[in-house]
Amino acid sequence: MINNSGFTLIEFLLAIVILSVGMLGMLQGINIAMDKNRDNVFRTEAVMLADERMMAVRALAFDSLSTTIATPPKESAGSRSFKSYSVQKIVTQVTGKSKEIVINVSWHKKKSSYNHSISSVVTNSE
Repeated sequence: MINNSGFTLIEFLLAIVILSVGMLGMLQGINIAMDKNRDNVFRTEAVMLADERMMAVRALAFDSLSTTIATPPKESAGSRSFKSYSVQKIVTQVTGKSKEIVINVSWHKKKSSYNHSISSVVTNSE
């Protein structure tokens, strides 16, 4: 009588292959999750940067806001994640007593461009 209580080599190799495929799938899922998390960090930093620049511009006096029609030069701003952002400020005269401020923040990741834009209208109360 033959003892059939153990594994054969083929059963063992098949179990290892199935386990390997499962582990590789799990690792790929972790990579995708980390990439999406990094995207959210970049987006959050861009929003904070745009908000900081908007608050700095809104703190200026109304007369010191120079209107620009042409696109101003872009400036690079660093971040804690070593990602470079391009910040663009555009001020346009809406009426005699109001100006619109637009702050555009853009960045690149894996051959894709992303952009965040905020705007505000400032009115002269004098």
